[in-house]
Amino acid sequence: MVERRSGVHVVTTVRRYKDREYRAHLLRHSYREGGKVKKETLGNITVLGDELVAVVRAGLQGKQVGVIDALLPPVRSRPHGHVRAIERAMERLGMARLLASRSSRERSIILALVAQRVLSPGSKLACTRKWHATSVADVFGVADVRVDEAFDAMDWLCERQGAIEGRLAARHLTAGTPLLFDLSSSYVEGKHNELAAFGHNRDKKRGKRQVNYGVLTDPIGRPVALRVFTGNTSDPAALRAMLQGVREQFDLQQLLLVGDRGMITSKHVREFQESDPSLQWISALRGKEIQKLMLEGELQASLFEQTNLAEFASAAFPGERLVACRNPVLAAERAHHREALLHAASEKLDAIARGVAAGRLRVEKTIALKVGAALAQHKMSKHFVLDIREGHFTYQRNLESIARETATDGIYVIRSNTPAATRSAAELVRAYKDLRFIEQLFRALKGVDLAARPIHHRKADRTEAHLFICLLAYYVRWHLERAWATLTYRDHDPLSPDERDPVAPAERSNAADRKASTHTTADSETVHSFKTLLEDLGTVVRNTHQHPQTGVTFTLDTVPTPHQQHALELVETINP
Repeated sequence: MVERRSGVHVVTTVRRYKDREYRAHLLRHSYREGGKVKKETLGNITVLGDELVAVVRAGLQGKQVGVIDALLPPVRSRPHGHVRAIERAMERLGMARLLASRSSRERSIILALVAQRVLSPGSKLACTRKWHATSVADVFGVADVRVDEAFDAMDWLCERQGAIEGRLAARHLTAGTPLLFDLSSSYVEGKHNELAAFGHNRDKKRGKRQVNYGVLTDPIGRPVALRVFTGNTSDPAALRAMLQGVREQFDLQQLLLVGDRGMITSKHVREFQESDPSLQWISALRGKEIQKLMLEGELQASLFEQTNLAEFASAAFPGERLVACRNPVLAAERAHHREALLHAASEKLDAIARGVAAGRLRVEKTIALKVGAALAQHKMSKHFVLDIREGHFTYQRNLESIARETATDGIYVIRSNTPAATRSAAELVRAYKDLRFIEQLFRALKGVDLAARPIHHRKADRTEAHLFICLLAYYVRWHLERAWATLTYRDHDPLSPDERDPVAPAERSNAADRKASTHTTADSETVHSFKTLLEDLGTVVRNTHQHPQTGVTFTLDTVPTPHQQHALELVETINP
């Protein structure tokens, strides 16, 4: 447990320039940590005048001078600690220079919008109102910003998006660095968005138009680039457009792309071989392709008798390395899930059969429609053999189909064209499984953390700017989550990639399990989620005080608790 003892006092500084003397009275918070004295300035109270500053100094020294709040009553209090943490994290990440080299009103507005989205996401109108409820408006200098100015700032951001992505790529990408890519969509409110269209709806919002967007990240999930597409753009078309843009924009001589089996298909592989043989990629085979390999004897269960990972080659995939993996935990989960779906489908088919036997269903077409709907709900039609005739319906399980699928339970096959000399089989598996980082990004973007959906904008540029602001907010949040890992339920002591079995399910460290069971850290501090830690920091308040006679105002921040001070200190460990 780190010892922290603190106190608040007044420090007077004197500077002389030519024949003039400049005095400043600063309210400072000093605390001792690990045997060292550290200080931070809470406010400048020079405007109070020397006499009133003397009263404040005496009061802080414990002398009987009356209640300071009665002498200088606070006229406004706003949550500030969480804003202070986010502001400092953005400073550590160089967010201002990332957006533009010169200060401007538009840059300040975008920084405020990014900070507000980390704090409490909402529409642009909601954000310009919410930031007055905290110290965001004052900290970022946007107290007088109107919502139409926020939209103008989004147009400004859209013009600079390419340059910003270039700076992010320069920070986080090098030649041969694996690039994680995935595509998602968000539904649109209204009927006039220039990019909105009906397509494969990932949000399960029937009747809603949507916008597709692809995100590119570095190997550990830090976002680098964003591309927005019309809502009916297919995954392969989006990949081609993203890949071409990345090549031209970032000038990467050697590119290693990691995408899931639905993103990098066999058709894509053939296109890569013809148009860009230098491109390296990592993906995985589809289930039907794995079944075919097993039927032809090129992939056998005996491979996994001694190990859970084996590399092999196949004439069906020339020039590719194939790495077969078997996860017994995943195999058991899939078997249980399939049996549950088969049972649920059988119950629905039994109900239909009883209706046919009782004479309530006689028309063949009607019976077929009901059976089709029942099987489609559970996607189990391939595992049943049906006999449907006029006034007749029977079924039985397709044991051959079930056995064929059972043989592949827990088995997945990584495919890649990377040379064996550059990456081992285990490294290919790890790189593919790192796609979980980009899946976490999409969950944060589309969930309550950053609330990128629904999209309310009409113009294509505004839509892209909105999603890019959300991406920048995730970039800040990504670094904060890792800085605060010891104070939250996040696993702060995971095994390194080289120590971890690339195939076996990930396991939480003992330190993470202890935090989860005791709800306290190793230093006996309360464990938080990211959200509740922000809320706790929000209890550090910025008070605006006013001199009753002169009307002069100044701000003072309340002193953080040791726990809050620890969280603020951890922000200083952030590096871009």
